Amino acid sequence: MKLTYLSILLLLLSLNAYPQDAIHMQVSDGNSNLAVPFVNIVSNSTFLASTDSAGKALVTLPAGSHKISFVLTGYKRLDTTITIPSPKNVNITLVPEAEDLAEVTIVSSTRSNQNIESSPLKVEVLGKEEMSEEAGIKPGNIASILGDVSGVQIQQSSATSGNSNVRIQGLDGRYTQILQDGMPLYDGFSGGFGILTIPPLDLKQIELIKGSASTLYGGGAIGGLVNLISKRPAYNQEADALINYTTLNEANVNAFAAKRNDKLGYTIFAGYTRQQATDVNKDDLSDVPKTNSFLIHPKLFYYPTAKTTIALGYSGSFDKRRGGDMLVLQNKADNSHQYYESNNSQRHTGEYLVEHYYTTNAKVTLKGNISNFDRLTNTNFYSLKGNQTSYYSEASGNLPIGKSDLIVGINIVGDTYKTINPDTASLKSLANTTVGAFGQYSLHIKGHTTVEAGLRFDRHSRYGIFALPRVAAFHKFGDHWAVRAGFGMGYKTPNPLVPQNIEYNVLDILPVSSLVKPEISYGYNAEVNYKKEWGKGNSLFINQAFFLTQVNRPIVFETNTGNKVDMVNATKPIVSRGFDTYVKLILHSWELYAGYTYTDARLTYLPGNTFVPLTPRNRWAFVLVKEIENAWRLGLEGSHTGTQYRYDRSSTPGYLFIAAMIQRQIGKHAFVVLNGENLLDYRMSKVESLYNGSIQNPAFKPLWAPIDGRVINLSLRWKL
Repeated sequence: MKLTYLSILLLLLSLNAYPQDAIHMQVSDGNSNLAVPFVNIVSNSTFLASTDSAGKALVTLPAGSHKISFVLTGYKRLDTTITIPSPKNVNITLVPEAEDLAEVTIVSSTRSNQNIESSPLKVEVLGKEEMSEEAGIKPGNIASILGDVSGVQIQQSSATSGNSNVRIQGLDGRYTQILQDGMPLYDGFSGGFGILTIPPLDLKQIELIKGSASTLYGGGAIGGLVNLISKRPAYNQEADALINYTTLNEANVNAFAAKRNDKLGYTIFAGYTRQQATDVNKDDLSDVPKTNSFLIHPKLFYYPTAKTTIALGYSGSFDKRRGGDMLVLQNKADNSHQYYESNNSQRHTGEYLVEHYYTTNAKVTLKGNISNFDRLTNTNFYSLKGNQTSYYSEASGNLPIGKSDLIVGINIVGDTYKTINPDTASLKSLANTTVGAFGQYSLHIKGHTTVEAGLRFDRHSRYGIFALPRVAAFHKFGDHWAVRAGFGMGYKTPNPLVPQNIEYNVLDILPVSSLVKPEISYGYNAEVNYKKEWGKGNSLFINQAFFLTQVNRPIVFETNTGNKVDMVNATKPIVSRGFDTYVKLILHSWELYAGYTYTDARLTYLPGNTFVPLTPRNRWAFVLVKEIENAWRLGLEGSHTGTQYRYDRSSTPGYLFIAAMIQRQIGKHAFVVLNGENLLDYRMSKVESLYNGSIQNPAFKPLWAPIDGRVINLSLRWKL
């Protein structure tokens, strides 16, 4: 052992004793000539560096001859020799594997370096291209692009504030976990207006997992999770600025910049949204609230070596929303026009990351965040101010072992909520702390089969220990066919502040009873994939997926005789089952994406009609895109949402949603986008009134269709 240490010391001294050269490497795809990120650069089994998002890497080598390998799943390994001194700039071209089922996309949510196609854990990615396009269409937030994904429903829960939550596979929003770079940030009281304050220009990509992902990310990912992946700096300067205006009097100004050198890097985003209150259906109540929202997100990166990244970041979100009677909003209130609701919120988040690669695929990661969220709600009936502090820390490691991979980690996550005023609130405080340990083992068999098994143990400060197993498998038959299947468990502890289809006044919510137990879930998924390529760039991809999720001891919110809201466990489970059919066709310069989702979600504890309210059984959607001479991009989008059941068990009509987009690139850096949403102007208010009661005290109905109507926007963008 002493001899080994001495050998290492002598090696380090010898490396410093000879001259070294810094080489800038550019790695490109041999077919498309596009940059290839995340390529591992290795010399004699020693990891040197990984290419950034622009396919660039800086490698320092001592004098002499070195065998260098470039490795990335989905590409043929490239071995070459570099002799120092050498040219300062080296261009490398990688050849894609011919038998790959689909294009290679590396994702974070699998917690491994597997590409998206061969991972047993199915992850759907809205990547750089989708983020760039959405930034010009809906620059204010990501709600629209999430709602375009099959099996995902954006449920607006408030006509006054516009608040919305994300529902996956027919389950309520509280069963969807929203993460920022793999860390929870939008849950409980702090989940308010979460997805409405996240602009796409600040994101590299969005990763979605439908079905249970609790073994890797904690108990809350029962219906699925949404992982928002932030951009990282590249060696090339990135600058992006955008202005946008809509026919609903919404204005957006967003800007992003990023760059790194050998040791330091940065990213910074700043965005402002201003929305005027608008009464679309002319019932004297706002359908779109008056909004002023500002977000700032700077992040600093330090690279002490080619193998290590250290990052510190801050995110500040400042959001003001005011809706209600239009005369009140115009400062013309009288005895008949008094109703309003205003929400002022601030979110301050600090984050850190330490990432170190030992070898090509072996790394350790330390990361965490702490977030403070304040929200003040005022109406003409009451005032409420609440505060939630959330925190998360994790240490994890990825270790390749022959033809297998091992992922292990520990984490602590928690939050504390306090009602600051009024003192009469029944729910004065709430606290949760969970310490967890997780592990996942992946075995790769002959390059065609991967089997995974994972296990998480969580200890909750109030509800004790939870064990969450997960198993999954992926197998590829030849060049065209593949199958995937999995099972996982999850849990959700009682939290009266979780997102709901119907928003409850916090002043009416009672503390959690000791009789209420956590919900336990069992999730199953299976799918078949088919891929065929022909000609130059033509391809067909078909995915047929099936899902089943059962939530035992589901927590139900009940209003008692005193109009107070209590939580109880139902005696029978929630069961959601169904299937997704997805087709992607690329033919020359045309792209077609089409999907159909069938969802049978039931509250089995109810008598008679047990369908989950506001959940369409049938929904289909398509997107058709045409590019012309690399200057024009035309898009047509359509969807049909089938019949839903209201809470009184009456049924709604189905409706059609159509959108269209034209993008023109001017020169190398400028883009103009003209976009139209809901071109048929379908609105819930065309079928029924949005509220019961009087305008002095409206009781809003749960929303099952858009209420803002047709919207046209024009955006101008400059990108370096």
